Amino acid sequence: MLRSHFRIATRNLWKHKGFSIINIAGLTLGIACSLLIFLWVQDERSVDAFHANSTQIYSVYKRLYHEGSIDGGYQTPGLLAEELKRTMPEIEKASGLGWASTKAFASGDKIQREEGRAAGADFFEIFSYPLLEGSAREALNAPENIAISRKMATAFFGSPEKAMHQTIRYDNRTDFTVSAVFEDLPANASQRFDFLLNWEAMKKENSWLLDWGNNGPETIIMLRPGASAALLEQKIVSFLRTYNRENPGYHAELGLQRYDERYLHSRFENGKISGGRITYVKLFSLVAVFILLIACINFMNLTTARSANRLKEIGVRKAMGAVRGQLVRQFIGEAVLIAFLAGILALLLVILVLPAFNQLTSKAIVLPLRQPLFWISLAGLTLFTGVIAGSYPALFLSSFNPVKVLKGQLQQKGSSLWLRKGLVTFQFTLSIILIISTILVSRQIHFIQAAKLGYDRENLVYIPVEGDLAAQKTVFKQEALQLPGVMAVSQMLGSPTDLSLQTNGVEWEGRDPNVKSYFNHSTVGYDFVKTMHLQLTAGRDFSRDFATDSVSYVLNETAAKKIGFKEPVGQQLSFWGKKGQIIGVVKDFHFQSLHKQIEPLILRLDHSRVSGIFGTFQAGSFLVRIQPGKTRQALSALEKLHQQLNPRYPFSYQFSDLEYDRLYKSEQVIGRLSVIFAVLAIFISCLGLLGLSVFTAEQKTKEISIRKVLGASSLSLFRVLSADFMSLVGIAFLIAVPLAWYAMHQWLQQFAYKTSISWWTFALSGLLAVMIALGTVSIQAIRTININLIKSLRGE
Repeated sequence: MLRSHFRIATRNLWKHKGFSIINIAGLTLGIACSLLIFLWVQDERSVDAFHANSTQIYSVYKRLYHEGSIDGGYQTPGLLAEELKRTMPEIEKASGLGWASTKAFASGDKIQREEGRAAGADFFEIFSYPLLEGSAREALNAPENIAISRKMATAFFGSPEKAMHQTIRYDNRTDFTVSAVFEDLPANASQRFDFLLNWEAMKKENSWLLDWGNNGPETIIMLRPGASAALLEQKIVSFLRTYNRENPGYHAELGLQRYDERYLHSRFENGKISGGRITYVKLFSLVAVFILLIACINFMNLTTARSANRLKEIGVRKAMGAVRGQLVRQFIGEAVLIAFLAGILALLLVILVLPAFNQLTSKAIVLPLRQPLFWISLAGLTLFTGVIAGSYPALFLSSFNPVKVLKGQLQQKGSSLWLRKGLVTFQFTLSIILIISTILVSRQIHFIQAAKLGYDRENLVYIPVEGDLAAQKTVFKQEALQLPGVMAVSQMLGSPTDLSLQTNGVEWEGRDPNVKSYFNHSTVGYDFVKTMHLQLTAGRDFSRDFATDSVSYVLNETAAKKIGFKEPVGQQLSFWGKKGQIIGVVKDFHFQSLHKQIEPLILRLDHSRVSGIFGTFQAGSFLVRIQPGKTRQALSALEKLHQQLNPRYPFSYQFSDLEYDRLYKSEQVIGRLSVIFAVLAIFISCLGLLGLSVFTAEQKTKEISIRKVLGASSLSLFRVLSADFMSLVGIAFLIAVPLAWYAMHQWLQQFAYKTSISWWTFALSGLLAVMIALGTVSIQAIRTININLIKSLRGE
């Protein structure tokens, strides 16, 4: 019996090649899209989940109540990790973790830049990063120690074994001893680094970390076995009150989050974790399910649309005693066979497009072909698809009355017709939602790229201050200003796109003692306002003409409002105990992601030391404003100047606009994926619409022939064939609009600065849906209108 069903199914597939190709193509695309999305989702969920003690590792986050608002983030005091470990018996290990930065290293004649951080002595005992050389306990237990990756060890010393106990020079000033070599980080590690420096050395060279009122580093802890994270969180919620003077207008709380959940849940709202990349994971999981459903619906509609071709087969089999259950099993078996063919083709398609998909998403996804679970899951997905796709056609075809079937009369039930129309409406509802979502995601990305940041990010170049350049900053600036194409030069700590260091060590006359305010801060060089093209609303820029500028301050508008001076210029301000004068106020500019509101910012003149292990961070970068159209000429001249002043270090630079774009890499990837999957979903939906139009045309063939004999025009016949479908698209549009509006409104809430949801977005989406539907229906409508009248009417 099974062999007979297989032979019949194969014969039917071969007999109706065009129908079979459309069915298999639809299911292939549906399964391939779903498989790609599920691989991406699985990769996203695997990030940071490989650590052996993942259930015990937690990030500490800070919730700050001040001035009527609640902020949340992972920036914590630099002393927090060791103090928590000392006072909380539930904590077995703890480590501070510094910010990522790119540093220059040298060994012999080899010089290159590497990205890394500073971490506590417990770091390698908390995380399961494999050590190729050295021990976890001793890797970072001394200020002179450095742990490096296999890649870095091989580049400088030839192998991890040869790297051990070797000396490597940092920024041409400080020598470190390689105390450990760790395996290159896996692709699913969220935080990247090729070297780690000792935490105590970092505190020694950054004295501001010793103040409980300053925030910047992260704090990671590992609980003892059996310790309760919930109970510990209750104990530490008010931990900082012991170390910070609080008042009714200000207080800070601590919270805990599983480290392996942080990558997907890193967005804060009112001081609480409320989402993050998990939104995209859930969204695309739904898209995968929807695309698979759309493909299954296509199969249903195409199969039932072609049901007339199998009337005699069904009638004969029923007349010979076949019961409905046998027919149901046969038709579901045919659907499963088609689904498995589609599954094989989908797997081949995924193998072909996976490299491009990885490049698009910046992933390193590998098909787990050697894992039995993968094959079981793929077989289960394919079987499920076949059963779902074949269930309705099986029930529909097996319900025919054998007497009427043998007379060639297809049974038409209003319920079955409405079900098919409902399925097509559902398809187009999902497609229109995807169209609207894609347009709005693209608009938000364009809004971000075209946003006025308050400074000019075009033709602005960052050059790291490192090596010999740190001691020749003044010379470099003077010489650079004489080069062709260079308009202005300044300097700053960090970059204009990420000024996240905070402090509450700011005092001023008239400050409310019940209000403790936090300010973002950075050090800059002379002519900073001029170089950045910032707009002064009062006062002036830092200038060498004023010796007192070494203890002067420039505020943004938000900081000036927070302080409350009506005329801030000339007023006294104390920063970390250093009293100075406010000399200028600049118009607010974005120095962080557009996800965040502009925060109060205080700029100080750079007078930091250039020695010590974090000298390059202290010295920061040169900001060079280049004349439009002379970028190549200016960069060539800057490279020659750099070689003269800093010959041991290769010249490097970064364009400000490219760095800004990297802030929104996730949104750009999501935007491109949305376009691709929306187009595929629409294409698959069109196959479903084509199936229903074929079915309808078969039912109205004689009606169309009679209308043509009576003189009906082609346009009127087209309206007859397309009217029902346009009404289905209209209904789908009415359902899709409120659903899409709600979904995109929720998504846009993660941006403090966002595009508006305009009416024309919905109008354009509806117009596109109508044009796509008309184009699809017209394919079959034209064929039906041009049928041979004699052949059509001969059956009557």
